[in-house]
Amino acid sequence: MENNFKMVAKTFFGFEEILAKELQMLGAQDVEQGVRMVSFKGDKGFMYKANLSLRTALKILKPIYFFKANNEQALYKGISGVNWSRYINANQTFVIDATVHSDNFNHSEFVSQKCKDAIVDQFRERTGQRPSIDKIHPDLRINIHIDKDQVSVALDTSGNSLHQRGYRTATNIAPINEVLAAGVLLLSGWDGQGDFLDPMCGSGTFLAEAAMIACNIPANINRKEFAFEKWHDWDNDLFDNITDSLLKRVREFHYTIKGFDKAPSAVSKAKDNIKNANLEEYITIEEKNFFDTEKTTQGKLHMVFNPPYDERLDIHMEEFYKNIGDTLKKNYPGTNAWFITGNLDALKFVGLKPSRKIKLFNASIEARLVKYEMYEGSKRTKFQTQEPDNTAAISDNSDQ
Repeated sequence: MENNFKMVAKTFFGFEEILAKELQMLGAQDVEQGVRMVSFKGDKGFMYKANLSLRTALKILKPIYFFKANNEQALYKGISGVNWSRYINANQTFVIDATVHSDNFNHSEFVSQKCKDAIVDQFRERTGQRPSIDKIHPDLRINIHIDKDQVSVALDTSGNSLHQRGYRTATNIAPINEVLAAGVLLLSGWDGQGDFLDPMCGSGTFLAEAAMIACNIPANINRKEFAFEKWHDWDNDLFDNITDSLLKRVREFHYTIKGFDKAPSAVSKAKDNIKNANLEEYITIEEKNFFDTEKTTQGKLHMVFNPPYDERLDIHMEEFYKNIGDTLKKNYPGTNAWFITGNLDALKFVGLKPSRKIKLFNASIEARLVKYEMYEGSKRTKFQTQEPDNTAAISDNSDQ
């Protein structure tokens, strides 16, 4: 068997280009963009590295078998064609995640059940025993993808979605997904070469992701486990070597990363999460109302935030977004300010023209990532002109 094999990194629609660039910079081979996915090749060590490092990937899958199926009998036969004892023992557990886009199969649960039957029956016939299903903490997670009559069988190398970094234990109302936050930061051009501010930091997700990008800290270094750690060919020494190699690439950061929130509970949760992520030396969090603050740093300030727009949050939308625009205009010269909002009507109350607009989806909510360039002095308003919309649709579905 050759050392390199094909893998598929799943992501949000619209993040494919960013993810492909991440993979190329890590050293992946044969990188190809698809829809909500990027395929690539690498060896087992690279599989470990991709799971540890990628900021905009939700899962890393390892395809192992492809076949055609137009009905349940063909599906059962195809799954039976895999020698499952290569991947799991009769005394272990597994679970099947199925995604179906086919007129031949109406329901993903039915597909999962049929595939489970084929695997269990194979073990019964060969050993007289059968592995069990464990939906919470299985030894093997199997991904079945059906597109028309094309069936792809893959092993899930990651386990739980990679947005579950391991540092965020405390959240507020409507927290932003970590992968979505990292993607927004990369779309904004954040590279750690300046000062950063999240003026409505909530539970601190943008702050943590910004610090990890700035310092080149692997995105999932704080994660407790990956699915591949339970595989037959798990190589703990190789994993440790990969981890050590990645940590040697961590770089120094010579600027500031600050977060404000007016809610004491949010500040407390954000500080806990930043401590969990071992990022306290890079990040300062203060209890402040953004509308009462002003820029205190020299040079260009990079601002990214997620203002409230959810119906669960009690604010007067028109006044709130007007205050955002007024505060930026009066108090934050020399700032590139980016924020994401799901209230598209509220943007007109900001009173400033965005220089960029990117279409996103946060869960099922259509949103916009907007950029406001606040210039020094008279340029502050003179050069605030509208650019054509970019369209990048991002679905914040952690289970994909």
